[in-house]
Amino acid sequence: MNCIIIDDEETARSIIAHLCSSYDELNVICDFSNALDAIKFLNKNEIDLIFLDIHMPDFTGFDLIETLKNPPKIVLTTSDKNFAIDAYEYDCIKDYLVKPITKERFAKTLEKVNKTTFSKKNRATHSSSDNNQKDNELFINIDRRLIKIDISSIILVEAKGDYILLKTEGKNYTVHSSLKKIHEKLPVNLFLKVHRSYLINTSKIVDIEDNSVLIDGNVIPVSRSNRPELMRRLNLL
Repeated sequence: MNCIIIDDEETARSIIAHLCSSYDELNVICDFSNALDAIKFLNKNEIDLIFLDIHMPDFTGFDLIETLKNPPKIVLTTSDKNFAIDAYEYDCIKDYLVKPITKERFAKTLEKVNKTTFSKKNRATHSSSDNNQKDNELFINIDRRLIKIDISSIILVEAKGDYILLKTEGKNYTVHSSLKKIHEKLPVNLFLKVHRSYLINTSKIVDIEDNSVLIDGNVIPVSRSNRPELMRRLNLL
């Protein structure tokens, strides 16, 4: 079982690696001191198990989980018992280890991990089918005329009451529709809701700073809940 360790404390990473070394079935591939480096690794590699610290600078363990479309089995490691209830909201979390971690408690964790299964295949197939449902063209109703829009030319969509403002590379359109409805018509691999009032074409992003993105001269706010997914989609260096 290939696994990685994510914890900002070097001592904690060493202790978990040492505990893993006592089990032949555990193969520690890498360890990471921050979530962003781990996300870049996970975007390119498949892992069976993550030992994940909750409290880390910039990204918490829960933030990291939110960035993963098909998360592997996860064991949370923390010094704080207060997040145990939150952990039950995620099917991928198999156990909750409170530091300092003993050999006996670690052994019980492995029993829980080995008793559970997590099907990545079904979720990946579902994601692919969602993408395939989307076409390259979208027809919008403007003054009783149906106007064809090339989906790849859409830069962003802004909610304005009962209407949406559709900004494309060539022209802007005001359409009587909701942000939710048009979101369902756009390919999920290209468009992301970054705020309750905005959908953006992630391929058009020019710059990201704090809680906003610059896209075709427009500064668009990014909500805290949507920021992890935005970061997951970036090809970070």
